[in-house]
Amino acid sequence: MVLFSIALAVGIVALVLAANLFVDGAAATARHFGLSPLLIGMLIVGFGTSVPEMLVSALSALDGASGIALGNAWGSNITNIALILGVSAIVRPLAVHSRVLRTELPILLVATLATGVLILNLGIGRFDAAALLAAFLTFVLWSVLSQRRTVGDPLATEVAETANATRPRPIGRSVLYLVLGLALLILASRAIVWGAVGLARAAGVSDLMIGLTVVAVGTSLPELASSVAAARRGEDEIAFGNVIGSNLFNTLAVVGIAGAIRPIHVDRLAAVRDYPTMLFFTVMLFVVGFARRRRIGRVTRPEGMVLCTLYVAYIVLLVGSG
Repeated sequence: MVLFSIALAVGIVALVLAANLFVDGAAATARHFGLSPLLIGMLIVGFGTSVPEMLVSALSALDGASGIALGNAWGSNITNIALILGVSAIVRPLAVHSRVLRTELPILLVATLATGVLILNLGIGRFDAAALLAAFLTFVLWSVLSQRRTVGDPLATEVAETANATRPRPIGRSVLYLVLGLALLILASRAIVWGAVGLARAAGVSDLMIGLTVVAVGTSLPELASSVAAARRGEDEIAFGNVIGSNLFNTLAVVGIAGAIRPIHVDRLAAVRDYPTMLFFTVMLFVVGFARRRRIGRVTRPEGMVLCTLYVAYIVLLVGSG
């Protein structure tokens, strides 16, 4: 049991370092190929921080640990909204003006509702996975085609300022960071899956529980770091966008890839406890993103505290239900 715990802890630390290396390398490489700052921010930085979830869930599916695969994706979504957005708002209240983010929020809500339809039979088969992946690719294509209409958008401005403030790297070093980051991500993900499965069996708890808690929080640490850093810099749109982009990636791509590798069995408890929790927090995110006055979404410090409190309550519920 000690060995499994060490593997899990070391894997999570290595995962955070690898994710930063991978995202930095990917963003720098994309700049050399002329991608716009907004597209880099939305697709590479936003989705890139979710690569840990993708690799951990994919490897879990390969090992037949569907509980970790699904728990990691759903647990990360819950963690992103309740814990990461909550902590970011406590650090500095967030105000969202971006039309881009306000367009993506309904897409995230629809994707989450569609997931509820797919799991009515307590499973996500390969056809369901194909539908999720098709929806994700459609969203990416739409993002690429619509980027020209985002000139002057607050999100585009913040991402451009951040990109311009970053010192450019030679293409060789950028690619090296990208490759090393990806290799380390794979190794760290393998250590996490091995440690999580072993720990769950040794402790007598379900792999779903491990996936929803330790693994979900561990793979969400890159989003936590980037969102809190953005909030401290006053980059509210980026902090908010990290959460939306990551949750879209988790809902469509992470679950889709895991289900395509091996059909996922959805535990009945996950369907009646964890999916409604994820939907509840997604609706909350939608509501705060569409404030009535001045069409500005806000997350205040008190609301951030409420989100963190609800997250703690959810963890207590998980522990209490076994």
